[in-house]
Amino acid sequence: MTGGNESCTVGPTSMSYLTCLTYILEEWTGVEHIGDYLSYAFYILWLLFPLVVVFVLPGVIIILFYVSILLLHIYKRKNELKEAYSHDFWAGAREMLATLWDGHGRIWHGYELHGVENIPPGPGLIVFYHGATPVDYIYFSARLHITKKRSCTVVADNFVFRLPGFKILIDVMGIIHGPKEACVRTLKKGCLLAIAPGGVREALFSDEMYTILWSNRKGFAQVAIDAKVPIIPMFTQNVREGFRTLGGIKILRSLYERIRLPVVPLYGGFPVKLRTFIGEPIPYEPNMTAEELAEKTKAAVQVLIEKHQKIPGNIFRALMERFQTQKKED
Repeated sequence: MTGGNESCTVGPTSMSYLTCLTYILEEWTGVEHIGDYLSYAFYILWLLFPLVVVFVLPGVIIILFYVSILLLHIYKRKNELKEAYSHDFWAGAREMLATLWDGHGRIWHGYELHGVENIPPGPGLIVFYHGATPVDYIYFSARLHITKKRSCTVVADNFVFRLPGFKILIDVMGIIHGPKEACVRTLKKGCLLAIAPGGVREALFSDEMYTILWSNRKGFAQVAIDAKVPIIPMFTQNVREGFRTLGGIKILRSLYERIRLPVVPLYGGFPVKLRTFIGEPIPYEPNMTAEELAEKTKAAVQVLIEKHQKIPGNIFRALMERFQTQKKED
């Protein structure tokens, strides 16, 4: 043991201290040649590090959600005395969250928004393709709030309303779960409303081929007809390269269909280039049926995908697009 301690002060510093630590561990554990075991353990950690990273990075988005919730609680506590005298108590909070998420989008994804001039000044129904996470919609709404001072209500799946701590975020950001009557009322108030007809199923089980999974859903089209508003198609380039799912595993698909909860694991969080493209609005036509309008909307979103997305999607290519200097054609 004395020789081991002396080796810590003699010879090459890095090797002597590693040897010293090895001797100490062998003394404590009684395991001989523990250095070989440690070398093997470090090798396994190095080998598995990329796999660990791709499953840990999605947690950053969850952390940002709860940071947003914490900031809202701080804002509410700090400004509660002003509530009775404020026209819009949460205006400052929305500005704060928009700045937070827009900053994350700019830094991590080089986020861009194209075609915002296609959004009419009045109400409209924004219909978009759902990636593995709704992070692209969050970036869009943040950028819209900052640049145009407009808010957008979004329809979310029922499970979102059961997430712990999310109530204040849902209330402040105007997230609704429907039904159709609530959507129509929102639009008739002159607001923008966003919906992804594919919902959680499209988020979990679409893939790098960017297949639209809307089934026969046409309720969103009936909402636009009842409210007499245009539909604005929207798509975000590389949205499935930023986050991906293990939706190709059949047992997970069967489990989702049974319990209707997002049980499919996510991986990714890669800093790929994200660009959101807003297409030309589909105007309200009183003689068009919901089925016809739904098909027309689906075709419009498909056109945006074919125009702006290289298929199949590729994570490495999407990462390299961060370094392209030319502006993507709208």
